[in-house]
Amino acid sequence: MSPNPLTHFDADGQAHMVDVGAKHETARRAVATGRIRMRADTFAMIRAGGTKKGDVLGVARIAAIQAAKRSAELIPLCHPIPLTRVAVTFVLDEDASAIGCEVTTETVGRTGVEMEALTAASVALLTIYDMAKAVDRGMVIESVRLLEKAGGKSGHWVAD
Repeated sequence: MSPNPLTHFDADGQAHMVDVGAKHETARRAVATGRIRMRADTFAMIRAGGTKKGDVLGVARIAAIQAAKRSAELIPLCHPIPLTRVAVTFVLDEDASAIGCEVTTETVGRTGVEMEALTAASVALLTIYDMAKAVDRGMVIESVRLLEKAGGKSGHWVAD
C-alpha cells in the first residue's frame, strides 16, 4: 500500500492521532479569518452595541478565545496544545454590512495552531449569529480560511 498523504490515517487507512513526540518544539503561529454578512439594520445595531444581549463583539471575542483553547475537545484528532497567545480583531465593513474576524494563535510546541485559529474564527462568527439571530436569521457566515502559518518543519506559508 502506498503511503497516505493524509497524516491522520495510518498505513491501513485507520484514523489515528499523529505522533508528534519526535518533533522539535518551535514557535508556531497561525492566522485565520472569516466574515459574516447581515442586513444593514442588524449591522448598525451591532456596531452601536444596541442588542438586548449586550456587546456582541465583546462576547464574540471571548467566545473565540475560549474556542481556541478547547479545539482539541471539538476536533477528534486535534492535539491539545498550550496556547501562548490568542488575539481576535473585528473589522466592520459598513458598505457590505459585514463583520470580518481575524484570529492569531501562537504557541511554542510540537504541532501547529491552525485548527485553533480556524476554530476561534468560526466560533466568533457563530456567536455573532447567535446573538443577533432574533432580528436577522438570514445572516451568512463565509470565507473562513487560514491566511498564514509559521513555524515547524513546513516553515512559513501564506495564502494566495
